[in-house]
Amino acid sequence: MKKIMMLGGNYFQMTATRAAKELGHYVISVDYLPDNPAHKIADEYHNISTVNKEDVLKLAQELNIDGIVSYASDVSAPTAAYVAEKMGLPTNPYESVMILTHKDLFRPFLKKHGFHSPVSWGGSDFEMALDFFRKLNKAVIVKPSDANGSKGARKVIDEADLRNAFDEAMAFSRQKVVIVEEFLQRSGHQIAGDAFLVNGEIVFAGFMSEHFDDECNPLVPIGESYPSYMSDELKKRARNEINRLMQLLGMKFGAINMDFLIDDNGEIYIIEIGPRNGGNLITDVIKAASDIDLAKCTVQAALGLDIEEVFSKPIHTYVSSYVIHSLANGIYTGTTISEEIKRDIILYKDLTNVGDKVKRFDNGALDTGVMLIQHSSMEEMVYRMDHMNQYIQVKTEKDNEI
Repeated sequence: MKKIMMLGGNYFQMTATRAAKELGHYVISVDYLPDNPAHKIADEYHNISTVNKEDVLKLAQELNIDGIVSYASDVSAPTAAYVAEKMGLPTNPYESVMILTHKDLFRPFLKKHGFHSPVSWGGSDFEMALDFFRKLNKAVIVKPSDANGSKGARKVIDEADLRNAFDEAMAFSRQKVVIVEEFLQRSGHQIAGDAFLVNGEIVFAGFMSEHFDDECNPLVPIGESYPSYMSDELKKRARNEINRLMQLLGMKFGAINMDFLIDDNGEIYIIEIGPRNGGNLITDVIKAASDIDLAKCTVQAALGLDIEEVFSKPIHTYVSSYVIHSLANGIYTGTTISEEIKRDIILYKDLTNVGDKVKRFDNGALDTGVMLIQHSSMEEMVYRMDHMNQYIQVKTEKDNEI
């Protein structure tokens, strides 16, 4: 039995906690929310913010941990790398993790090394952001440099809307830096998914199609479908590009979360690469579709243990994750699920109680539940995910206080 510290304990992060327990390790769960569900299955819990590097380091040293994981969270990934470096535990370089989790560092790195990425500006001065917007003279995405879950992300077309978008992004940024970048028109779906590194090489790449809901915030993912319908040639090119990026950063092991798009010319534009497993139960989707368990691999890697997983297992089931969400503010009265979808649900967790106040799905923290769904074909999976409001509806009553 080894001691492993898990940074974060929400429902989406329980996958890693369960994996560590199944492997027979002692799990220490850490974050500032005592009611998070993963804490209840861990061996012990400590109420410390996962972005407070020094406090987490002090606790880790006191407990003499053997490994540390930031699962499905960019914001705590630098803390995990910092603590591991200080304690001589398995980790990727702290500097590289910082680049990957801070968009104002990541965009210049991509440009310097010849990757396709959106033209962008990063800073804290609105007048400079406005000047960039005017010179670019096209639609932009405004977002915080260091938040996750698409918090504070807005598409801006009209100059009159830039100020509000800038201020909202600033409010979600811990370091008070905003990114303004060109809006890229993608061909087909945006691509997401998880890959896994061993000895500096990608040994697995699970490419997924990412889905959005235009009836709320079209920048916030509502789920991923696996596998993606990308061609083998595009998958190979994408894998090579991301592998090159990992080698330039000196990333040696562990899960990476991918987010990129293909334009009409077939060029690959990297949007985000997270030094951790993906959210929205992406790891769970891959396991349900192919029996490849990336959560257990993450735990083993963080503890310096050999990875015994076979990454060549075939995909045997079409599976998607779906983030259940409300299209309106109100009082939650329940979720209606069609019989067609109900019979194909692999996992369903309602994260909201009847009578709770809910808000329109404007960022990833405003979900009301989550599910994994199996499908009979690629065509059925993509159609359902792109039209899920036909099958699942969150019901609300009006609340004048929201």
